[in-house]
Amino acid sequence: MKPWLPEHITLASGAGGRAMRHLVEHVFLQDAPEVADGDVGPLAMDDGAALRIGERWLVLTTDSYVVKPLFFPGGDIGRLAICGTVNDLAMMGATEVVGLTCGVIVEEGFARADLERIQASMRAACTQAGVRVVTGDTKVMARGELDGLVLNTAGAALTDRVVRDNGLQPGDKLLLSGTVGEHGMAIAAARSGMEFQGDLRSDVAPLGSLVRALLAAGGADVVALKDPTRGGIASAVHEMAQKSGVGVVLDGPALPMLPAVRAMAELLGIDPLHVANEGKALIGVRPWAAHKVLEALREHPQGRDAAIIGTAHAEHVGQVILDTGLGRRLLREPEGEPLPRIC
Repeated sequence: MKPWLPEHITLASGAGGRAMRHLVEHVFLQDAPEVADGDVGPLAMDDGAALRIGERWLVLTTDSYVVKPLFFPGGDIGRLAICGTVNDLAMMGATEVVGLTCGVIVEEGFARADLERIQASMRAACTQAGVRVVTGDTKVMARGELDGLVLNTAGAALTDRVVRDNGLQPGDKLLLSGTVGEHGMAIAAARSGMEFQGDLRSDVAPLGSLVRALLAAGGADVVALKDPTRGGIASAVHEMAQKSGVGVVLDGPALPMLPAVRAMAELLGIDPLHVANEGKALIGVRPWAAHKVLEALREHPQGRDAAIIGTAHAEHVGQVILDTGLGRRLLREPEGEPLPRIC
């Protein structure tokens, strides 16, 4: 049955949860083009498209960034745009990046010094990720027609094997490469002017080298990848479960979380599992390879806090159950991101 859609678009429709998925499915994918057998196209609603080129795959992705504020603890819109695009490619198993593009839409009156600072941040992120921006575009809109700055990026990469987000089977283990919720909570703290002990900062970072390490360790036993951005862990795991035709039980006590994130979430009344990360990966692994992949993650600087956080089951298909250690409850899929404009 077609879900109810609002007459006018709301912020929830772009926030990574159920409302956005319904909008995409019932507006943008109504006339989605067919793709060749085996290719990954828009109907897959994955992190990118994958097209067979000879013996390899060309993976393509695009994203737009409207974060507020533009500068936040741990990063800025420029770093976010580069890392987000690299990570979407990596979540398809594609870490050999051919190049990125960048479109800049800037409001009249925007400070040139801030634009130069963002450009320098993008260059630094490219250097860290080992990628380059090879082409782009610039537009200026009149004062008041845009909130400062919007960036659009696209990326292309090659891989020998595409890893989807729908490969889980009953018994598979779900790994998380690090702690939960730093990006969204750092944005919330920056907006409110709050300060926390423990230096609450965004985790925004490129994941290409981390994904190369885990794929080298797990090979074909790594069967699913997804980064928990908008909608957080809850939204990403729901998508993986629904697409894979399994249920997932998450081990609550095993979920790594900084005390500052937990404190901020309690203060705001937000479930931290609904809050975005921008430098973490969810990894589905066959059970016999889980500890080998976990060891490889923990040996990488970005994976020191990695953990096995869940198991796929044949029961409760499409649902995510959180085992708190004291009992079990359904973890709801967010309708939208509780903190809008976090990426």
